[in-house]
Amino acid sequence: MGKAKTLGELKKSNYHSRSVKDEMRANLIRKLRYGESIFPGIVGFDDTVIPQISNAILSRHNFILLGLRGQAKSRILRSLVSLLDEEVPYVAGCEINDDPLSPICRTCHELIAESGDATPIDYLPREQRYVEKLATPDVTIADIIGDLDPIKAARGGHALSSELTIHFGLLPRANRGIFAINELPDLAGKIQVGLFNIMQEGDVQIKGYPVRLPLDVELVFTANPEDYTARGKIITPLKDRVGSEIRTHYPTTLEHGIAITAQEAWSERGDAVHLVVPDFIREMIETVAFEAREEKKIDKRSGVSQRMPITCLENVISNAERRALVKGEKVAVPRPSDIYAGLTSLTGKFELEYEGELRGAENVARDVIRQATARVFRKHFDNVPMHPLVQWFELGGTLKYPDDISTSELYSQFKKIQGLFETTHKLGLKTKDDPALLVSGAEFILEGLYALKKISRNEELGYYVKRQSPEAVSEEAEKFGPRRRSLN
Repeated sequence: MGKAKTLGELKKSNYHSRSVKDEMRANLIRKLRYGESIFPGIVGFDDTVIPQISNAILSRHNFILLGLRGQAKSRILRSLVSLLDEEVPYVAGCEINDDPLSPICRTCHELIAESGDATPIDYLPREQRYVEKLATPDVTIADIIGDLDPIKAARGGHALSSELTIHFGLLPRANRGIFAINELPDLAGKIQVGLFNIMQEGDVQIKGYPVRLPLDVELVFTANPEDYTARGKIITPLKDRVGSEIRTHYPTTLEHGIAITAQEAWSERGDAVHLVVPDFIREMIETVAFEAREEKKIDKRSGVSQRMPITCLENVISNAERRALVKGEKVAVPRPSDIYAGLTSLTGKFELEYEGELRGAENVARDVIRQATARVFRKHFDNVPMHPLVQWFELGGTLKYPDDISTSELYSQFKKIQGLFETTHKLGLKTKDDPALLVSGAEFILEGLYALKKISRNEELGYYVKRQSPEAVSEEAEKFGPRRRSLN
């Protein structure tokens, strides 16, 4: 049997109206009962955020997600569309998607009174039942709720006080769907008043004319916790009418962070070169974000977005890809030094405290990379003796090479350090592996030794160990020896 095309056919099809909150509740119950994923692609929230959102929907609450930037708040709200029916009938041509069996706008009332069961019916797909608005200080009541249209009144011969003269805003047009507002506290106070009036009473005043709009809508919001307080920019009556406040968070484990970054980063680059990203490179990039969130020089109230490791990985891959293309290599493997080439994707992702401002964003980012390298290095090489490698530098060995050096050239240089490639076995690499992988692993070991201050590195000398000449040692002893003796 085909879909109903008129109101009469819809009545005969045994269609029953239900509110959008009841609709979302019923579909969520089905997903929970059959073990279906509620928010596909959302990683790390299974035991925290998702159960709380489920509770809010089961309770038929309007709710708000509180969290710092880059915590998947907007993505979660957009995923709520999956809890709506595939499509719902509405009065054809209606601006606010009126339910044919329970219309609320005057235009539809008059149309049904005139046409009866012959009133035409159309269908609204779930994707068109989600409306999102970023709150900014310049948003007006007309944008959100609507305004009187003098031209509409003149053409139809209506009084300005008539509901027929209203040009509906975003919220009425989201009727029978989901209306999302990002950064709610940035809305002007009078618009917040208009929102809570609709949430509570279902009416609104436009240019002094009261209009009843008993909208059927699920209201969802996002905000920064710093702004969503009694001292912030949110009015208390609106805050009181939000059913559930749900806190989001950054990934709590490195594994979750790596999974999110791998999912979101653009790493499938086509056939130009064969790309291989070692696991320790992914760990280093993700650990950079974890270290940045703990760094005292970085403002924790602003947060460090999960977009940081995502964009960093993309830049690291691009640098390796560019090097392989220039050198005519078929395999591109990112190296730890490529992370420094990705500084442009790091410095714009955090706000600095005063001490950080003095040091500079790039220097702070370099410090964070070094800390991340040290943490990952300890994980893989804890209790592994590194003295034979350090000794090579202590005996006068130095290693300097340009960033765009080819794999074969760098392989030859690393081979001079006895035992370096053998040590990469702790990273799961084997001597017979592709040289590009071995070179990346070897450079990681050198970067780890540098991060732990076992060896030094700078642009002029490359990797080396600081050594003092006998004359300098003697001079230092002569300078500080008597002072030390006097202290004794």
